Parts: sequence; structure tokens; C-alpha cells
Amino acid sequence: MKVNVYDQMGKMVGEMELAESVFAVPVNEPLVQEVVTMYLANRRVGTASTKTRGEVSGGGRKPWRQKHTGRARAGSIRSPLWRGGGIIFGPKPRDYSYSVPQKVRRAALKMALTAKVNTGEIMVIDHWENIPAKTKDMVGILKKLGVEEKALLVLEAPDETLHRSTRNLKNVKVALYKNLNVYDLLCVSRIVFTRQSILKLQEALV
Repeated sequence: MKVNVYDQMGKMVGEMELAESVFAVPVNEPLVQEVVTMYLANRRVGTASTKTRGEVSGGGRKPWRQKHTGRARAGSIRSPLWRGGGIIFGPKPRDYSYSVPQKVRRAALKMALTAKVNTGEIMVIDHWENIPAKTKDMVGILKKLGVEEKALLVLEAPDETLHRSTRNLKNVKVALYKNLNVYDLLCVSRIVFTRQSILKLQEALV
């Protein structure tokens, strides 16, 4: 499997071969969904909290006597049946995170990459050079590359200038090849790798 390689002005400068063990694997959608669900669960903060009748302040005295009032029995004004009372079975702080085996995560990542290659959403550029620190100039470069939708720029090493020039673009995210996850891949319409980042990714996943 081969893909075209472009410079950052959108001109084709060559080709490179992709590893079929990474970019041409059978896609198992339930497995990919399982990994995405795990990722989203791990992002939940789980801080929602409510008070039970034992935690709400007040209500220590019986509001009226048990019998001969014509009213229903009541033992506390903080009963869940009363306004301002406790909450029945309300949420409590909890940890939603869980994990799936590393082999499953790696397999799902390969499947996501395969799906993106099959739909033509992966693009490879030779390297980034002389990146302007201005957002406006970066928008022009992305247009020359044909990247006008939600995109993920994958690097082999941190690049502070590239990060500064894209941080105000809400539809562009920059990530290192070693930090890629299935959710980020599936949430974008274009993935722009540098030649070195895709080579290192292949080495890590083969």
C-alpha cells in the first residue's frame, strides 16, 4: 500500500509505502466501539453528588405528634418526600474508569487507521518547516494542503511553534504519534502525518 507525500505547500514530492500490518487489517467495529467507550468513560470526572436524608441539615425533631392530628405520619422535615429533603438513590462521587487489554487497544488503533486510509482521510507531508507563529498564516497553509475540515496533525516530536500557530483553531488538534488514540482518530475528517511520525508509528505498532 502506497500513499503520496506532499510538501507543506500541497505539492507532491514522492511516495511512501505503508505497512499492511498496520494500515490494512480487518476492521472489527464492536471492538473499536469497546475501546472508544473505555476512553470516554475514563474522561468522566465522576464528581456528581447529592445528600441523603441523613446528610441534609435539620429535621432532628418530629414535626408533629404521631396520632390524632388528621395528617399523615411524619418523622422528619428532611424526609425525601418533603421539599428540601434528602435525595433517594442520588449520584455519589465514583470512579468510572476501567481498562481493556493493551492488545485490544493496539488492535483497535490499527483498525481505526485502516478505516481512515480506506476513506482517503490520511495525508502525509514530508515535514513542517518555517512554520509561522500566526494563526492566519497557518490557515493559509492548511488550505493549500486541502485541509479545511476538522483535522489532526500528527508529529514525531513536540513543536512549540506549530502548537502556537494552531491553538486558536478549534477544528485543528496537534498530537504526537505515541499519544494517538482511537477516539481522536475517529473524531476528525483529516489526519496529517509527517513522514517521520508515520514511520515511527509503524515501528511502534508492528
